[in-house]
Formats: sequence, C-alpha cells, structure tokens
Amino acid sequence: MRKVAIASCIGTTIEFYDFFIYGTAAALVFPTVFFPALGATAGTVASFATFAVAFIARPAGSMLFGHFGDRIGRKKTLISTLLLMGFSTLLIGLLPGASTIGVAAPILLVLLRFCQGFAVGGEWAGATLLTAEYAPPGQRGKYALFPQIGPAIAFLLSCGTFLITGAVLGDTDSAFLDYGWRIPFIFSIVLVAIGLYMRLAIEETPVFRAQQKQEQADESTAPKRLPFLDAWQEQRKEILLAAGSIAMLFAMFYMGTAYLTSYGTKTLGHDRPFVLLVGVGSAVVFGATTVVSALYSDRIGRRVVIMTSCAAAIVWSLALFPLIDTGSPVAFAIGVAITLAIFGIAYGPCGALLPELFHTRYRYTGAGLGYNLAGVLGGAIPPLIATPLAAAYGSIAIGVMLAVLGVVSLICTWALAETKDAVL
Repeated sequence: MRKVAIASCIGTTIEFYDFFIYGTAAALVFPTVFFPALGATAGTVASFATFAVAFIARPAGSMLFGHFGDRIGRKKTLISTLLLMGFSTLLIGLLPGASTIGVAAPILLVLLRFCQGFAVGGEWAGATLLTAEYAPPGQRGKYALFPQIGPAIAFLLSCGTFLITGAVLGDTDSAFLDYGWRIPFIFSIVLVAIGLYMRLAIEETPVFRAQQKQEQADESTAPKRLPFLDAWQEQRKEILLAAGSIAMLFAMFYMGTAYLTSYGTKTLGHDRPFVLLVGVGSAVVFGATTVVSALYSDRIGRRVVIMTSCAAAIVWSLALFPLIDTGSPVAFAIGVAITLAIFGIAYGPCGALLPELFHTRYRYTGAGLGYNLAGVLGGAIPPLIATPLAAAYGSIAIGVMLAVLGVVSLICTWALAETKDAVL
C-alpha cells in the first residue's frame, strides 16, 4: 500500500503540475507571447480559451484511456497518460512565440494543450482506482487521498517554480517573457522520469486481476461492447449526477488558481511575486483540507462532506469578489486561501466516491467520465466567461455564477447514494 500510495501521489503531482503551469502561464505570459495583436482584454480571453480546450479534451481522454484501463489494466494505461502529458508539456516549453512563427504559434499551442487535457482525462480515474482497488475495507477515503493531494503539491510546485524563476531573473518582464516562463515547462521532464520509474515498480490492482480471471473463466460475464457503452447504458444516472456533484469543485479550484492569478495581477495590480506567493500558501491550505476531509469521509460518509463544501461555496462565492475588490493584499490572500480550502473539502472524498459508484468492468471509464464532464461544466466554462461577465456586469456576476454552480452540485450530491460501505 505504501508503494501504491506514493506512486499514485507522484503520478497525479506530475500530471497536474504540467496542467497547472499552463494555467499560471495563461494568466501571466501567454496573452503577450501568443496573442500580442489582440490587446490586453481580448488576449486574456483568448489565452483562457486555450486553457479551456483541455477540459473539452478530457472527456475524450477518459473514454479512450478508460477503454484501455478497463480492458488491459490500470498500470499500463497510467504509464501512457504520464508520457503523453510529459512530452506535450515539454514541447509547449520549446514552442516559439507569435513574433517568431506567427499564427502557427497559437495553433500549435492549442494542439499541445488538447494533448495535455487528453492525458489528464485518463490520469485521474486510473490513479484513484489504483489506490481505491488496493485499499483495505473501510479505509478507501484514507488511501484515495494520496492521488488527491497530488494537485495541491503540483499547484505549490507550479507557483514555486514561476516564483523562483522570476527571482533568479530579477523579475524583469523582458527576460521572463522571452525565456523565463519556459523553464517550469522544460523542468517537468525530470518529474516525468521519476513518475515513470515509480509506476513501472507497481503491480496491477487485485480487483482488476480478479475481474479478468472471472471473465476468462466464464465468457458470459465478459463485456460484449465497449466499456463506455456499458457504463452509459447501465449507470448513466451515476455518471451525470457525479458530474453535477463535483462541477462546483472544478469551478472553485480553477477560479481560485488560474483566474485569480490573472485577476490579481491585471485587474487588482498586485505584484506577480506576491500573487505567486499567495498561491504557494494557498496550496498548503488546500492540501490540508483535502487530507482532513478524505479521512472524515471514511467516518461520516462521502455525501455529507461534499454537501458541506457545496453549501460553503454558495455563501463564499457571493462574498469573494467584494472582499478582494477592496484592493487589500491581505484580502486577496484570504480570498484565494478560502476558495481553495472549500475546494479541498470536496476534493478529498471524491477520490473514493467516484470509483465506488461503478462496476469493476467499466469503473475506469465511468469514474473518468463523471470527473471530466464535471471539468467541462465547472473548469472550462467559468474561467472562460468570467472576464466578459466582469466587464459587462461587474465582478459580483462571477460570484453569482459560482453560487449557481454550487446549488447545482448540492442538489446532485444529495441525489447520489452513499458509497463508503460499498464493496468493490
């Protein structure tokens, strides 16, 4: 279990580090490097549009990698997602800007971002299944928290590497825009090598091996169609409710990371190093709440913990922008930290909840679909429309949008069955 826990944590850390450095760069440098002709506001919108592309790719990735994860195994599939993410991120770090290759630069950026989203679409479900299917009875929340704290570590690393890069370069805009932002992307290949070593060292999960033996012994129990079709026909309700349940989770996280990074620097005028430092501190808060909520979900259930997060999100969403719009650096730091803390409360239990909802023969596909459809609703749309909403109606409109998503997630979570005592 120790080896599996470490491997799953390192894997999601690397995948989400690659994913998050894109979000940080989209907020800080991509409008200038890849969309210089559009101006500040339109360039920011275009930059976050490329950020959103990954969320559109994630459901497709969950279907493809879910198919292979349910047919040939969790381990082999997770190695594939890791390699795809690693090389896509490396190539973004090496990609020339629009001033060098013109319109080809944003086109290639979108393509590589799609590959990142495609990889993450297959990563999360496999990593959580790895721990959930190994975990002893009554401790799935405890062990499923290891892949869940990977994003917290990744966000800390993402902000930290950009912060260090800026400090080493003297935080000069010209050096940072020319080559400084590329360093975190190129550095990720080192993390990929470490993650690949760890994943090669683990074995396939006992639950999946047992399922394969059963299918070999009795062909009538083997799935006759694609895992996606089986999951959609037999547990469509669970897929859609799971997506609605954690849509708020995605919205709070990506608003609290990518969007507020942009908002803090461009709208509120905070220094880039300060905003990145706030991100580092908030990542610690996010990680701590993820751990505590995952452990508590083994005691009181997954639904209660996630519903608590949804209720808190509804109230906090309406208070967030009036607070940070005061312009106070302390208010901004509190705003980001509480936003990510609310996210962490929901994120801890969902690593056990989604695998527990689905049958073994299509668990990879079902859990991945629910998770990544939520990513489209909560992760792609809010950061993309937040800037136009704020321009048209003021920043309070963003809070209303987040509160509405919180209500949707609260209702969907209430409609789900409790799963903490489910037998995998």
